[in-house]
Amino acid sequence: MLKKFIIAPDGLYFFLITLVPTALFLYVFWPIGVALALLAAFVLAFFRNPRRVAPKEGKAFVSPADGKVMGVETVDGEDFVGDGATRVSIFLSVFNVHVNRVPVAGVVRHVGYRKGRFLPAYRKDASNFNERGTIHVEGDDGFRVVVHQVTGLIARRVVRWVKEGDRLERGERFGLIRFGSCTEVIVPAGASVCVKPGDKVKGAKTVLGRY
Repeated sequence: MLKKFIIAPDGLYFFLITLVPTALFLYVFWPIGVALALLAAFVLAFFRNPRRVAPKEGKAFVSPADGKVMGVETVDGEDFVGDGATRVSIFLSVFNVHVNRVPVAGVVRHVGYRKGRFLPAYRKDASNFNERGTIHVEGDDGFRVVVHQVTGLIARRVVRWVKEGDRLERGERFGLIRFGSCTEVIVPAGASVCVKPGDKVKGAKTVLGRY
């Protein structure tokens, strides 16, 4: 269904509520009307839902989001992937595509949500304290991946379109975060990562690493 929309359906509400005041002010006071029209255009751009084709390379995992790599580090405490896992954190500005995608083809084993704060998403500790959505995906060959959707200072809602038991293809859309955020992918120890902090990545298109 989502493949049919060039704008993520979640953004249509925000776009529609700008249309009436935009039309009104274009008629009675055009400078404000123009500003509102620009706001409506920004909303459409933020919720854009481009078609992406993931690489066919086997045993590769792709980026779950567009943005800039903030960090690549070893973490413990993720039971689904085990200790010594590698976490790649990606910061999304308001100008990036915010539709999130699964790094590998497989089955969704868990969908979780945790309430939290709204610290700036670029902070290193944001994932520990901010509101966060989580999905666990078990690949067709048993490779496991955790993806965190972390809210930010402006981002206030995590949206997911999948449920436990769903089977997804590599690069398939699974959700979004509204208005700026951080997305993390966590892979088991032994997987190699081929990106570094500062690299720019694209969801479904950029290979983050191999296993």
